[in-house]
Amino acid sequence: MMRSLWTAASGMKSQQLYVDSIANNIANVNTAGFKKDVMEFRSLFYETLSPAFIDENGIGKPVGVQIGHGVRVGANYKDFSQGSLDVTNNPLDFSLEGNGFFMVEDVNGDTMFTKQGGFKISIVDDQLRLVTSDGYSILSTEGDPIDFDSGFLATKLTIDSLGNMSYINPDQTISDLGYQLGIVQFKNPAGLSSMGGAFYKETSASGGPIYEAENDELQKTLTAQGSIEASNVQVVEEMVKMIVAQRAYEMNSKSIQTSDDMLALVNQLKR
Repeated sequence: MMRSLWTAASGMKSQQLYVDSIANNIANVNTAGFKKDVMEFRSLFYETLSPAFIDENGIGKPVGVQIGHGVRVGANYKDFSQGSLDVTNNPLDFSLEGNGFFMVEDVNGDTMFTKQGGFKISIVDDQLRLVTSDGYSILSTEGDPIDFDSGFLATKLTIDSLGNMSYINPDQTISDLGYQLGIVQFKNPAGLSSMGGAFYKETSASGGPIYEAENDELQKTLTAQGSIEASNVQVVEEMVKMIVAQRAYEMNSKSIQTSDDMLALVNQLKR
């Protein structure tokens, strides 16, 4: 069987995965805190038909003959570049400017991380708790859920650029609530595992979370109230990628068609 059939088939399969990734990016163009996927490709192994060599007399072939066998997807990772900040004026919307992530506790007690700062207030054990829209608890720097008393009003909540929470009393005095939003960084954020819903979990590749409040060497992530980070997907860029992927898919299909035509000619030689 001709090598070109399998080589072109690997190209079509890889481009299909590329289009799948692009489609996911475009579908989440309006998803707050979403980070776009970036796909990388790697060539498959090469078959050496004639090796390059030079003997002790200086005689040989300076250039060999090697034939490649196609392409594969090498990686599909998250691009954590900063998205634009959309002003909402909602006191429970928080955006991050920098490399930090919010800490979230899911229903199983496991810690997840997110860039999506559209938070809500839920009632838990007769207290008001800061949660995500999925009901997951937002954690403080101490790793505890952030709870308020029953008389808490979200419109009176304020935070500074480092996530320290304060409350405006009826007499307009300001009280420190004793909470600071738990913000962490990772040595390799691209190694995080995507869990859907703009949530991530640490892996051995990402390394463990580095708490900003405990590490003075880190460049601090700035927190802003009343705004939310939008998706970092650029529609025009994704559309250009889709056109390139489509054309590459077409050219690989033409290669298969050409190989098939050549095989048909060979089969007719005996006639």
